[in-house]
Amino acid sequence: MRTIALLTISNIFMTFAWYGHLKFREVPLYKVVVVSWLIAFFEYCFQVPANRIGSYEFTAAQLKTIQEVITLTVFAVFSVLYLKQPLRWNYLAGFALIVAAVAVIFRKW
Repeated sequence: MRTIALLTISNIFMTFAWYGHLKFREVPLYKVVVVSWLIAFFEYCFQVPANRIGSYEFTAAQLKTIQEVITLTVFAVFSVLYLKQPLRWNYLAGFALIVAAVAVIFRKW
């Protein structure tokens, strides 16, 4: 559970680093790059421990899969609440296919 919590916090920081500046298009690009790098530092402070801790119970492929599902979940919430962009049916369908991939990756074959 610690791994998932740390990855979630990490993804919140990274989503703001990558997409938060879209609400501030009038700010020069070099400034948003610097601010994004500063935010990304905190993302790494959670991501690296999450992967280290998680590597004791998950494979690297499983860790990456968990991270991607968390990323999509965080991004969906961010997109609706912060960017005020709707989630469309095709986005949700695509996310559902990714969740199906999770089932394939985590199934004991």
